[in-house]
Amino acid sequence: MKLIIADDHQIMIDGLKSILQGHAHISITGIAKNGVQVLEILKKERADIVLTDISMPDMDGIELTRTITSSYPRTRVIALSMHGDTAHINGMIEAGVAGYIYKNASNKELIDALDKVNSGGQYFSDAVAGTIIRSMNEQVRLKQEEERVNLTDREREIIDLIAKEHSNADIGRQLSISERTVETHRKNIYRKTNTTTIVGLIKWAYENKVI
Repeated sequence: MKLIIADDHQIMIDGLKSILQGHAHISITGIAKNGVQVLEILKKERADIVLTDISMPDMDGIELTRTITSSYPRTRVIALSMHGDTAHINGMIEAGVAGYIYKNASNKELIDALDKVNSGGQYFSDAVAGTIIRSMNEQVRLKQEEERVNLTDREREIIDLIAKEHSNADIGRQLSISERTVETHRKNIYRKTNTTTIVGLIKWAYENKVI
């Protein structure tokens, strides 16, 4: 396994070299302090994996991963970072990273990640996978919420009239629709806003600036 290490902290590089030197199947073919240096190495040396930090000067890990994915498709990238937020993780995934582990990972996890990615798989630490799943669940929730409260203009009109204490019959006369149609709209409004009473609906409408 031919490996390039990219990190702008020398103490991190020294630590990784110390960990990896005891594994005969891993050969460190390059050391870089930023993404630009990694690309310079790749012009001269073939690498199976680039193990990279994300926050680096000149070219960060996200831009580096994107460039490697497009220009060196046989070289795979693993992020080794302290960043555990959704923005950095999603940024690396969108760029094409094959693995993501934290810098506080055990030596065994680091080697496992390298071996799995080198064999064509992907490796995301449990903590990273948890963040990805939570992010996906939140996106689904927000989409469902958006769909649920996507009120039509007519429904907004009816909410306004309900807040002014008009009955279904009054609303029907003002909007030139039947009382039954008003009742259907009210049911849809309650469902979309997740409310069950007029008081709850009006409270929701004020909080969400519908009225």
